[in-house]
Amino acid sequence: MSTEDLPRLADAVKTRRLALGLARLKAAKSAGINKDTWKRVEEALPVRDLAYAAIDQELGWAVGSCAAIKGGGEPTVATPSTVDPTVTIADATPTDRDDAVRRIVESASIGTTDLPAPDIRNLSDRIVADLKRQGII
Repeated sequence: MSTEDLPRLADAVKTRRLALGLARLKAAKSAGINKDTWKRVEEALPVRDLAYAAIDQELGWAVGSCAAIKGGGEPTVATPSTVDPTVTIADATPTDRDDAVRRIVESASIGTTDLPAPDIRNLSDRIVADLKRQGII
């Protein structure tokens, strides 16, 4: 049984498309997919992974954002580089930053202490909370 949250994805795709002022047909054509495929996504029906990637790019999201949304995550906004138009820059989401800090703390703790795993996770969570309170992440 699939754990994909297709209704959540449908809502996110439609909301983003409308926020960008795109008609469904125009968005689908620009993405290089059939209008019925786009409609299926907005009706919470499954489509092929390549279609999700095309939708990601059309909506200004990093490829993989539709998959992240289906899995309970958030899209990653991608913007063209002002220096090199062939490069796209993806902003790290708050969750990505939190996870990065946790991994760093856990790696450092494993290598330098004898703390059990639950204590390392608690330490990581406290550090993330402190960094958030200070506005660092």
